Amino acid sequence: MDITKNSAHQEGEMTKKIENQTAKLPSTVYLGLALASMAISLGLKVAKQNHRALFVGQWAAPFLLMGIYNKIVKVEGND
Repeated sequence: MDITKNSAHQEGEMTKKIENQTAKLPSTVYLGLALASMAISLGLKVAKQNHRALFVGQWAAPFLLMGIYNKIVKVEGND
């Protein structure tokens, strides 16, 4: 079964609205957020706040994933 051609599957209106709004953001925003979280994490590590450094440092991956999703929505569009 090819799910890319499944006409019965459609996104909800709220999903379309969110995707249309986030598609307006440039991809560099997500990259910048990821780099900023790594820099802040490094600063916290230097300040010997290890638990906070780990917490903030783990934000980088979700920011990058959101950037990838944003890029896919821009290229492919929504339903």
